[in-house]
Amino acid sequence: MSNTATGAPADVGVLGGGRMGAGIAHAFLLAGSRVTVVERDADAAGAASSRVLESVETSVARGTADEDAAAIGARFATSTDVGDFARCDLVVEAVPEDLELKIDALTRVESVLAPGAALASNTSSISIDQLAALLDRPGRFLGMHFFNPVPASTLVELVRGDGTEGSLMIEAREWVHAIGKTPIVVADAPGFASSRLGVVLGLEAIRMLEQGVASAEDIDAAMTLGYKHPVGPLRLTDIVGLDVRLGIAEYLSNTLGERFAPPSLLRRMVAEGKLGRKTGEGFYLWDAP
Repeated sequence: MSNTATGAPADVGVLGGGRMGAGIAHAFLLAGSRVTVVERDADAAGAASSRVLESVETSVARGTADEDAAAIGARFATSTDVGDFARCDLVVEAVPEDLELKIDALTRVESVLAPGAALASNTSSISIDQLAALLDRPGRFLGMHFFNPVPASTLVELVRGDGTEGSLMIEAREWVHAIGKTPIVVADAPGFASSRLGVVLGLEAIRMLEQGVASAEDIDAAMTLGYKHPVGPLRLTDIVGLDVRLGIAEYLSNTLGERFAPPSLLRRMVAEGKLGRKTGEGFYLWDAP
C-alpha cells in the first residue's frame, strides 16, 4: 500500500457521492490522495462531482487547502463502475443506512479490490461484524464513521470488528491523522459510541417537543448554553437528516430495546418529507438546498 506525503492512502475510493460521501472525498483530496467516487448512474455522478469540487473551492477560498482548486481537482474523478476501485488502497462505502444495501455494496466493491486493499463502511450504527460476515477478507474491513458535515468535523470513529486485523486499525488511525482529524477506536456494538449516545439525546428532545415541554429553540438552548454543546439536539437532527436519524433509531430499537423507539413526531415528519436541512424544513426552517 502506498501513501501520500501526508500519510493518507495514495488512491482512495468512495462509494456514494451524497453529502457524506462528498465530504469524505473532499477530506482525502486535501490530504493529497487521488480520489474516485462511484455513483449509481451518470446523473448522480455529476451531482457528486459538483458537491466535491464546490467544497474544494470553498476550502481554497478559505485558505485551508495547500494547493489550488485545479491541482486538487486533477486528482478527482467520478464513475458509475465499481471496477474503477481496482487500484485503490482504501475504499469507503457511504451509501444510505440500510443493511441489505450496504451488504450488496460492500460485496460488490470487495470483489474488485486488490488483496491488500482496505475496505471501510461509514455506517453510523450497523454492526461491523454483521457486515463482515459475508465478506471474503474480514481482516481488511473496519468501520470509519465520519461526521456531518465532514469538512468541519474533527472526529472519525474507527470501529474494530472481531476479525479486523490489528495492523489495519493502526493504519486507519494514521490515515485519520493524515486528513487532519482525530480518531477514536471503539469495539463493534450497536450504535458504537457516538450514535448510541447522540441518538438517545436526540430522541428524548423530540419527545419533549412532542409533549409540549418547550419549544425547539428552548430545548436546544438548554443544551448549548447549559451544557456547552456546540449545537442543540433538534438542530443537529435537522443537519443529520430526520430520515437518517429515524433509520438509526429503528435499528437500535430492534437491537438494544424500547428506549430507542422512534417518537411518533419523528415518524410523522419523515412521512411528510420534512427531513431537515436537505429539504428546507425540519424542526427549523432552512434555506432551500
